[in-house]
Amino acid sequence: MQMSRRVLGAALAVTLTASPVFAQQTHVINPKALDHAVQQRVVQDQADREAIRTFLQNPAVRGVADKAGLSVEKAEAAVSTLQGDELRQAAGQARVVNAQLAGGDTIVITTTTIIIILLIVILIAVLAA
Repeated sequence: MQMSRRVLGAALAVTLTASPVFAQQTHVINPKALDHAVQQRVVQDQADREAIRTFLQNPAVRGVADKAGLSVEKAEAAVSTLQGDELRQAAGQARVVNAQLAGGDTIVITTTTIIIILLIVILIAVLAA
């Protein structure tokens, strides 16, 4: 009985003194590196949202949306609610169309592509609300 008390007491003493020692260990990730990574993500998200807004401001896109009965204003309002993969995918598609339109190429923006992008943005806005 005394032996088990001694073992239990020693284990308890080691446990109580070990936690402050482990708490003083250095972090694996440098706080500056973490701040930099977060800042880069914020900048990338802002650039992605701006690409989508540029796409939505295009007169050709507005014309197709009007013909399809979709609200570009709702889509623009929903852009700020996009996050993660949805934001990156929508921005990637918008950048492709923006680059083709800005390059002076005569292209045909399929109505389906525009409707899909607008529907994604509108659906996310509705689900987020």
